[in-house]
Amino acid sequence: MQEPRHSTQTVPEPSRWIAVFSLTMGVFSLVMAEFLPASLLTPMAESLAISEGQAGQAGQAVTVTAIVALLSGLLVTAVTQRLDRRHVLLAFSVLMIAANLTVAFAPHLAWLLLGRVLLGVALGGFWALSTATVMRLVAEHDVPRALSVIFTGVPIATISAAALGSYLGDVIGWRNVFLLATALSVATLVLQYVTLPRMTPERPTPLGTLVSVLKRPGMGAGIVAIVLVFCGHFAFFTYVRPFLEGVSGMGINQLSSTLLAFGVANFVGTLAAGFLLERSLRLTLLLMPLVMGVLGWMLATLGGFSMGTDAIMVAVWGFAFGAVPVAWSTWITRVVPDEAESGGGLIVASIQLAIALGAAVGGVMFDISGVLGVCATAGTLLLAAAALILVAVRTRPEASVDRDAIAATCQ
Repeated sequence: MQEPRHSTQTVPEPSRWIAVFSLTMGVFSLVMAEFLPASLLTPMAESLAISEGQAGQAGQAVTVTAIVALLSGLLVTAVTQRLDRRHVLLAFSVLMIAANLTVAFAPHLAWLLLGRVLLGVALGGFWALSTATVMRLVAEHDVPRALSVIFTGVPIATISAAALGSYLGDVIGWRNVFLLATALSVATLVLQYVTLPRMTPERPTPLGTLVSVLKRPGMGAGIVAIVLVFCGHFAFFTYVRPFLEGVSGMGINQLSSTLLAFGVANFVGTLAAGFLLERSLRLTLLLMPLVMGVLGWMLATLGGFSMGTDAIMVAVWGFAFGAVPVAWSTWITRVVPDEAESGGGLIVASIQLAIALGAAVGGVMFDISGVLGVCATAGTLLLAAAALILVAVRTRPEASVDRDAIAATCQ
């Protein structure tokens, strides 16, 4: 019989949900910091005296963060296996503060990239532990809803980084924008310090645990499906602006409105995910990539017929994708509840890999067949993911996992 992975604690219900909110703040702060360079690239390059030929290197700041986050997500469980999870999460918030300060006061490119490396460690580690932490904060039936609350930080931060980052960068300068991000990180640290309970692991999780988790029935298919879904999404999303400008014929006002509609729909989809998952995990996992896949082919074949129709399809895509990260995080809590931290690390690594692959695949197809080819390719990847989910992805743990241990872990 397998022992429960973590000790059960008596934490008042309101305090648990405030702790969940503190994790949402962590997500918002991390994602905001991750994507700020994309909206501040030009003033950052000028301030750091980077030549025109080197400007592309500054643009790699987001890529550097993603690569380090991939490694951090895989290694964090093993490296911190004997440490209280409260302390580890607080350490990631401290690391986020250090990362933002390093970038804000960076005298040249090397310091900027150092700050992004620190942020990548915090980002990957935090994401890897977030699902398992939620399982210990709320009751089992509240896990999908709590995860949907946490993931609302992603669309809000993405929109804020793009809109507020550009605007504030012109008003107060890019370094002060990162100082504001630092202040937000400090507020996050304080809230987490006050609300997160002690969460001491009861047994170690060596690096080999990742391999053993991956070998469990259905896990390999699930990881491949995750890569296909996120690769398809980011292949399309990377080139959504060229599609809306070149195919739909949108001007700057229509483009801004459509992207805002995408962000709002994504936020709503993230909130709705909790209710959908309470009814059927398998249906939610299957339906979202299926809808996105169909939309990809509709955009490839019918795109440009009507500006309004294109905008609606892009918004619906945003809604469907909003439920995707929540659904797969919930999937981990169901199929490997006894190893949710290692499972979370595998998901983080898979998503970061898919982001890089999606941009690369989209770029190749864009060169070969234009933006319509990108839409068709994205649609094909997403439909392949839906087919794999239908035939090979499990939504229940293997029979050998002790049900009493699962119940104890999720209290």
